[in-house]
Amino acid sequence: MATKQKTLNDLFLETLKDMYHAEKQILKALPKMAKAAESDQLRQAFEQHRAETEGQVERLEQVFEMLGKAARGKPCEAIQGMVEESQEVIEDFKGSDALDAGLLAAAQAVEHYEISRYGTLRTWATQLGLTEAARLLEQTLQEEKHTDAVLTQLAEAAVNRQAA
Repeated sequence: MATKQKTLNDLFLETLKDMYHAEKQILKALPKMAKAAESDQLRQAFEQHRAETEGQVERLEQVFEMLGKAARGKPCEAIQGMVEESQEVIEDFKGSDALDAGLLAAAQAVEHYEISRYGTLRTWATQLGLTEAARLLEQTLQEEKHTDAVLTQLAEAAVNRQAA
C-alpha cells in the first residue's frame, strides 16, 4: 500500500498545529514570568504580550476555520523547552540582579522562534493562495517583531546594565 505523498498543504497544517500549541504554552508561561520579573517595565511588557497572545490564538483559530479544520495543537517541543528554560531561570536566579536579564533572554528566544515560524507560515499561506490566512499571519508576525523590539529596548536601556 503506497503512502499518500505529503504536500505543502499538509506541512502548513502541521506547522499551524505546532504554533497553536506553542501559543497556548506561552499563555501559561507569561503570567509566571511577569510575576517573577523585578522590573515594572519588564512585568508590563510580559502582561501586554499576554493580552496580545490571546489575540494571536484567536487568529490561528480563524485560519483553522478557513481550512475547515478543528483548531488543535500538537506538542511543540521547541517552545516547551524554552518555557522550561524560563522556569529554570526563575528558580536559579530568584532574588539576583541577573534574574530580569535571564527572563528577557528567555522571552527573546521565544520571540525569535515565533518570528521564524510566522514568517514561514505567512509565505506558505501566500503560496497556497490563502490570502486571508496570509494577512492574519502577517499581523501576528508584525506583533512578534514589535514585542522583540520592545524587549531589546528594555534589555539595552536597563535590565542588562543592572545585571552587570
